[in-house]
Amino acid sequence: MRKRTRSREFALQILYQIDITGWDYKDSLETFWNFNPSADIDDNVKEFTALIVAGVIKNLKDIDDKISSFAENWHLKRMAVVDRNIMRMACFEMLFCSDIPRKVSINEAVELAKKYSGVEAAKFVNGILDKIKKVNQ
Repeated sequence: MRKRTRSREFALQILYQIDITGWDYKDSLETFWNFNPSADIDDNVKEFTALIVAGVIKNLKDIDDKISSFAENWHLKRMAVVDRNIMRMACFEMLFCSDIPRKVSINEAVELAKKYSGVEAAKFVNGILDKIKKVNQ
């Protein structure tokens, strides 16, 4: 698995935990790494994971507003927690990480949705993120 793909999976798990528990993101990151010690976790993976988690949390209102504006007839809190956080991560990358092609952010999000939520969720995630991409080109 590629390093950034792995980082995104870790970030999704941490953001899910934060969404459910309301924990501080710094505590959540520390807890995650303490409970998932692995010699094969590269420092670059940890750094990119932390960048995504911190970026989503620090820009949460802007990100949620952007997603909500394109999620017709859907309230953010009614979306599945996994789907919501996948979109938050991709939206953060598209809006704040100019070094990552938007197409890559969307593709990674769709693959995460397929893996952790299902094909229909992947279509939903793709549709919303594609609209965000078109408006923010």
